[in-house]
Amino acid sequence: MALFHVIAELAEALAGEPGRLKKRAAIAEAIAAAHAAAPKTEDAGLFALYLAGTPFAEADPRRLNAGGALLSKALLSVSGATSTALTAAYKRHGDLGAAAFDLLQGNSSQKASLTLQDVAEAFAAMAAAKTTAIRAALVEGLLQRSTALEAKYLLKLMSGDMRIGVKQSLVEEAIAVAASAPVAEVRHAVMLEADLAAAVRRAFAGTLGEARMRLFHPLGFMLASPVDSPEEAVERFAGKQDAETASIEAFLEDKYDGMRAQIHCGDAGQPGRVVIYSRNRDDVTASFPDLEEAFASVREPLIFDGEILGWDLKAARALPFAVLGQRIGRKRVSNEWRQQVPVVFMAFDLMYANGELTLNQPLTERRNRLEVAVERLVEKVRSPLVVDERKNTAQIAMFMQPDSDGNNDEVERLMLSPARLVQSAEDIERAYADARARANEGVMLKAAASEYQPGRRGLAWVKLKRELATLDVVVTGAELGHGKRAGILSDYTFAVRGPGGELRNVGKAYSGLTDAEIAKMSAWMMEHTLEDQGYFRTVEPLMVLEVAFNNIMRSDRHASGFALRFPRIIRIRTDKPVSEIDTVERVEEIYQSQVDKPEE
Repeated sequence: MALFHVIAELAEALAGEPGRLKKRAAIAEAIAAAHAAAPKTEDAGLFALYLAGTPFAEADPRRLNAGGALLSKALLSVSGATSTALTAAYKRHGDLGAAAFDLLQGNSSQKASLTLQDVAEAFAAMAAAKTTAIRAALVEGLLQRSTALEAKYLLKLMSGDMRIGVKQSLVEEAIAVAASAPVAEVRHAVMLEADLAAAVRRAFAGTLGEARMRLFHPLGFMLASPVDSPEEAVERFAGKQDAETASIEAFLEDKYDGMRAQIHCGDAGQPGRVVIYSRNRDDVTASFPDLEEAFASVREPLIFDGEILGWDLKAARALPFAVLGQRIGRKRVSNEWRQQVPVVFMAFDLMYANGELTLNQPLTERRNRLEVAVERLVEKVRSPLVVDERKNTAQIAMFMQPDSDGNNDEVERLMLSPARLVQSAEDIERAYADARARANEGVMLKAAASEYQPGRRGLAWVKLKRELATLDVVVTGAELGHGKRAGILSDYTFAVRGPGGELRNVGKAYSGLTDAEIAKMSAWMMEHTLEDQGYFRTVEPLMVLEVAFNNIMRSDRHASGFALRFPRIIRIRTDKPVSEIDTVERVEEIYQSQVDKPEE
């Protein structure tokens, strides 16, 4: 039986190896060795799965349910260390696994004996455990049998953060090398079945071609590249030609300010089952029971790509994301929330239909099939605003209650994103203005002949979304980063001036600067610390930054009463004194200028 120590040693070596090809060769060699040693076991598959940082296959609904607090307590119990020592070790590394290695490496008497099967059995028991105490005991049991190096990577694996520079795509390539199989076939099998371990088994058995698609695991989302102007968009599609004379063939759609999502429904083997996945591939179905109820009526297997939108039923337009965001993450959505923030699904692509993936078909064909599917289903995909909360709201058959007007009408939850072909920059400019007038973020442009490329951000799709005016702000606090930024102050809280000249925080940013700039900023922050709270430092308000953002929302989280959405640092303003930073009044002015701000 393969030992977990082999994975731990390889992971440690890979973390220090910058060469991608060398990493792939090392992983391939290890997978091949695991298969050769025990070809009839799951060892080689578990090896690939764990090295990719996943306790279970993506298609497997089981979860460890072991958060940072549980793992930290288990580590303290096994190591005998104090909370102070653990905090200090974590601050050094920004990583619980690395902190565990520091605390446990004095335990030289422990010998490597933990097998991959031992780990798999413990993980299965954790997923099935009914209480936190049982899960904690299982984690402690694993750590007690582990060397310091094994504990390091067990905790990394359980926390879902390996940090060894190995993505799933690299493991897929290594599987292909180890089994002398085409990498395209390995990737296709993984995409269809969402199971790395199964792909290893198929690769060595020569049955990759027998993999079949199954619903209820997220496919990668195709992403769009940003452009700053209609002319740049035309150039992306037409090449380096004169944007005024170039002609393109692309579909144009509004870019909605909602939540990108994928809906799986209609599996004959699991009637009524619906799963909604976010862009981060998380199952968010519980936050949108009204969509789950509506799509449970679908009787043909389909995967839609689109946007979940808060929807103003009277005005027939999307609500701002700030409104929709109040529903995201809720484990229970009451009737009050269903009425206050109704949601719809705006579909703009069809990824699976009639028993086949449609990803390799051109957008024109996928769009035709999407239009047919939506036309066929739009009247069926409905659910009420209000339900009997005593019943199981996840079921399609439920008792409805009348709404405040005495009606029990159902709401259509499936919509088709309007799209049309455009050919010129002038046409795109007009469409952009129209989209903003409808309170949408901008426009999307998609090459008519483009295939759907999961997880890719190429040139086939682009988005035109102009930024609002930037703000000059002053840094008031800094937080330690994680991973490669562990021990470095890299997350900056910043403020604008209030009516009396006082500083009022308005956001936090951690992107936009180079590593060299961050290193200088971190050193400066440490020298100008007013209060050291461990992970966070209050600093002298002297460093001015220029920040950009997507939009501004009212928020109680900051003293300014506002929060910047997706802020990013444009530059360090050494040329600007703190006395000239922007004000809360300016923030309010920008907020009021937004066509997509919530009604007040």
